[in-house]
Amino acid sequence: MKSIVYSQTGDPSVLQLVDRPVTEPGAGEVRVRIVVSGVNPTDWKSRRGSAPGQALAFDDVVPGQDGAGIVEAVGAGVQHVSVGDRVWLALAAYQRANSGSAQEYAVLPAERVFVLPANASFDQGASLGVPAITAYRALTVAEDGPRRLRPGALAGKVVLVAGGAGAVGHAAIQLARWAGASVVTTVSGPAKAALATAAGAQHVLTYTDPDVVEQIRAIAPEGVDLIVEVAPAQNAGLDLAVIRNRGSIAVYANNGGDQVTLDVRQHFSLNVRYQFVLLYTVGADVIRAAAEDINAALVDGALSVGEEAGLPLHRTDLAHTADAHALVESGVVGKVLVDVSAG
Repeated sequence: MKSIVYSQTGDPSVLQLVDRPVTEPGAGEVRVRIVVSGVNPTDWKSRRGSAPGQALAFDDVVPGQDGAGIVEAVGAGVQHVSVGDRVWLALAAYQRANSGSAQEYAVLPAERVFVLPANASFDQGASLGVPAITAYRALTVAEDGPRRLRPGALAGKVVLVAGGAGAVGHAAIQLARWAGASVVTTVSGPAKAALATAAGAQHVLTYTDPDVVEQIRAIAPEGVDLIVEVAPAQNAGLDLAVIRNRGSIAVYANNGGDQVTLDVRQHFSLNVRYQFVLLYTVGADVIRAAAEDINAALVDGALSVGEEAGLPLHRTDLAHTADAHALVESGVVGKVLVDVSAG
């Protein structure tokens, strides 16, 4: 089979296409024929490491946390998926050398493999994983709940999604709308505003507008209930100005800086909760619950992809995975997919 590997950290040129034998799954493992692989910022950040040439945990690594494909074999003890099932993957490469989705066949723990609903495409499946589960987690950490998402779970809530044209922002908009929230999002300009509107946000604002706080307060006079935050360093002042008493701010990225300065007394007075979100350490129970509810949203048609749904798709083939990494690293708007094999 064809696999993409890297044996040292660095720019996309460290990614190499190699031939490897297909392996059998062990107990608790599944072998999936990958149809589409999804590329996320976490993939290129892992590939770059902290410096070029940094030592890896393994001799070489197959990248790719997300993907979708067809189950080809299952190991002992696997019950929730069967041979022939269409599936999507999450955290495929985490702490493993050879389980990433950037290859024709991946053997990975069954707990990272989820049945793909019949009405969902492989493109949708490969676009879930990191973005959708991150968005799900961000929407379920508030003090006043909910802990799970379903239609009506966020009814009466106002959710502010910072960066609504990004992959996580896109998923957060769609999941929040599916769960009944009123969604406000902030973007940088008209092109991204069109995408956020297509994703389903009812209120799309430009974050550089001098009166953006007043605009948000006009929509939510008592303050927003929950903020899904991509740029906490840049937006700390805005978030404080629009969050309601006992509101929550879920931070999933560090765009714009690693250090955040907070006015302690003002946050005290509002009982504000900051919740940081990282999928790698969030726990298998959270991942499992997220996958169940994401699948319910898929069945309801709530997680579409493509430009008409607010998330443009960019494609390469497996041999050009380095180009896919470069696209994501450049900050391209939309989702970058790698076509691995025929569906």
